[in-house]
Amino acid sequence: MELKEPDSKKQRKDNGAKVDVKWVGMIFGVTILISVCFSFLSETLLERVGTGLAFVVLFSIVLVGILFDIIGVSVTTASEQPFHSMAARNLPEAKEAIRLIRSAPKVSSFCNDVVGDICGVVSGSASAVIAAAVIRNFEPTAASIFKLFLSALVAALTVGGKAVGKAFAINASTPIIHFAAKLIYRVKAFFRWLRGLFGK
Repeated sequence: MELKEPDSKKQRKDNGAKVDVKWVGMIFGVTILISVCFSFLSETLLERVGTGLAFVVLFSIVLVGILFDIIGVSVTTASEQPFHSMAARNLPEAKEAIRLIRSAPKVSSFCNDVVGDICGVVSGSASAVIAAAVIRNFEPTAASIFKLFLSALVAALTVGGKAVGKAFAINASTPIIHFAAKLIYRVKAFFRWLRGLFGK
């Protein structure tokens, strides 16, 4: 006698997660583009500025990674409800906030995985460039110690900053998403203004 597969199992198979090939392809391309831009800008700046400004560039890259990680966590924990109230008051950024929350998996993937990982890679290579410039006149032992120290410092700031950022993101997800939505709305408004300006 042929055994029939239970309906619950069939339903689980039918409802299985599907890979969004278009999204994966877009993320692949965007990751390459952002990585190239970040790497080019950081290396160009590091070659042309002094040691002090080089450290500012390095820690700015780390900060960007932390900020995007905060947004990525906030969008997964924020509720739509406060933004529906804002939309009822005709606040233009409310629609952007709701769109962000409804696209939480993609937004989180972009912020945490794409930008966050790129910043981690670029900050590592930037710290190597800075270390190479600083240790030219160091003794071999001192040079090795400095390279290890700088690498460890960057890693500690990245991990520690993201740990603090995650707690902040969970506790203040609504104002964070509100700020991000307001920024996105203003950027879009600026591009609309440019399009109208050059379209005339």
